[in-house]
Amino acid sequence: MLPRADSYGDLTGAFRWDIPERLNMARQVCDDWAEASPERMAIIDMTGAVRVDVSYGTLRAMADGLAREMLSRGVVRGDRVGVLRSQSPWTAAAHIACWKIGAISIPLFKLFGIEALVMRLEDAGVALVVADKAGTDGLREWAKGEGRQVVVPEALTLDGTPLQAEETTAEDPAVLIYTSGTTGAPKGALHAHRVLTGHLPGVEVSHDFLGQPGDCLWTPADWAWIGGLFDVLMPGLALGVPVVAARLDKFNAEECLKIIAQANVKNVFFPPTALRMLKAEGANVPGLRSVASGGEPLGAEMLAWGQSAFGVAINEFYGQTECNMVASSCGALFAAKPGCIGKPAPGFDIAVLDDDGQPTQAEGDVAIRKGAPSMMLEYWNRPEATAEKFHGDWLLTGDRGIWDGGYLRFVGREDDVITSAGYRIGPSEIEDCLLRHPAVATVGVVGKPDALRTELVKAYVVLKPDVAASDSLAAELQDFVKERVAKHSYPREIGFLEALPMTVTGKVIRKELKARATRETEMDQ
Repeated sequence: MLPRADSYGDLTGAFRWDIPERLNMARQVCDDWAEASPERMAIIDMTGAVRVDVSYGTLRAMADGLAREMLSRGVVRGDRVGVLRSQSPWTAAAHIACWKIGAISIPLFKLFGIEALVMRLEDAGVALVVADKAGTDGLREWAKGEGRQVVVPEALTLDGTPLQAEETTAEDPAVLIYTSGTTGAPKGALHAHRVLTGHLPGVEVSHDFLGQPGDCLWTPADWAWIGGLFDVLMPGLALGVPVVAARLDKFNAEECLKIIAQANVKNVFFPPTALRMLKAEGANVPGLRSVASGGEPLGAEMLAWGQSAFGVAINEFYGQTECNMVASSCGALFAAKPGCIGKPAPGFDIAVLDDDGQPTQAEGDVAIRKGAPSMMLEYWNRPEATAEKFHGDWLLTGDRGIWDGGYLRFVGREDDVITSAGYRIGPSEIEDCLLRHPAVATVGVVGKPDALRTELVKAYVVLKPDVAASDSLAAELQDFVKERVAKHSYPREIGFLEALPMTVTGKVIRKELKARATRETEMDQ
């Protein structure tokens, strides 16, 4: 845990990582607390009709019972185990159970279509998935394969007798989190047991030193992404801060306020889209001690509104699946600067590199020095992609930035990733899906500027010669993607073109499509 605000200056003081050689996240987030204070509250479960408080002792019994079940089903150290669940105590227990026996957990999003889900399972070589009852439907065909199993812990009688965690090192793999797939198929970022320790400094400062008496943490973001899992759930458990589990099928101010009030939430991570929705609905949220946000920079207007609506400054933070929580604002230490994403979090060395790979004060590539604990070990089974991600001593984020008086200002993305409603969406997976539709000849997918979502997914489609464009066909294509990729990343707009802008080698020039989409937005205003 970090020193508090009165002893740390403005994040520029000396900081040394203290990571033990032996480290297992199951002990870090559960067992140590369960042994020292078993009745201490770990998770406030708001997913049912009534609130249920889950203690660390209970959480350990759940995780140990599930771990024993995994062992009985043949899971061994190093095996990959999928976790296809939304926010719930069993989701936390599933990850903890994996880490306890030395297995590698894989968070999976409930809104994934079957093709996107199976692609990840097969790429990782998964033989067992922990799901909820609803999640078993999408896995029915996959589970017919030899040796494949789906476990629904609520349906089992588990032996929660205490089970000692495997002796793992800080460098042993623990969790495999798939990226958005900005070029080709999504890649699995493999992280070690040190990844949580690497998140703690940034998480703490983004919540004005999380861990104060009465703190209680929640996010509407799904725990299947690194933001929900390692910016909220696991840091909260490690710090002894109760974490709220609640389902919001569709975010709205009324339900959000109800959860905050009923669980006495004091600390929230709001994705930018959630903030925009709250602002649009004129919501005021009293009683919070800290509000953090990440995904894309917030403007001066949003920051000013947040100060008024919450009574506290919104602390922006920055990171990505490969290396997260590397920069943050901290209202307890310094004022935010609109358009910037804060300062380097304690323990992280961030640089902006020029075209020669040298640090510069001008605009360049945002990079993070190797050795950061929240940095991935590698891309799963992709040595060439891993090598491309690094340049000398630096991990390249793919983002452009510039220093602004000690603050890191985000300029834009080098790649074609679409930022929509807090999700990072790769266009390639959507294009590959649409190309499988019998009416589609070729397609290009880009982000179209959108006031609410930052960007919406727009697909420009060239149809086969014997097919006519129509609204009904556009709707059919949207459903085609929803069913096969993910409900959150389907193209909200379909545009039909005679031809796409292409390079001489036959690649779609997305920059020209992006410019077209921007012009359309301007014309609509």
